[in-house]
Amino acid sequence: QVTLVESGGGLVQAGGSLRLSCAASGHTSSTYIMGWFRQAPGKEREFVAAISWSGSTTLYADSAKGRFTISRDNAKNTVYLQMNSLKPEDTAVYYCARSQSLVVTARRYNYNYWGQGTQVTVSS
Repeated sequence: QVTLVESGGGLVQAGGSLRLSCAASGHTSSTYIMGWFRQAPGKEREFVAAISWSGSTTLYADSAKGRFTISRDNAKNTVYLQMNSLKPEDTAVYYCARSQSLVVTARRYNYNYWGQGTQVTVSS
């Protein structure tokens, strides 16, 4: 069993920054692709970013490109999402997830372990 715990969410003004963390515990391995998704009220959960086990390959949603950076520290079993230049439309619950795919993917169905989420609220 794998447990993913997100932290780092909060309230921030537009233009500000936040860094989310996702700590994995249980049957963990550094060889899994990890991703971040988000879900705003009344909307479907959407892909934000993903990273390969080595960190050499990353994938971003268009909305995240140039503003968000995904990274990982395998020694700490932790994945990060640095979010800069935040906008009110970034307001959502952010989830980290572990993929069962062998390639970095944005497809939600490839992710089989999910955290409980952390709230990010961006005020205008």
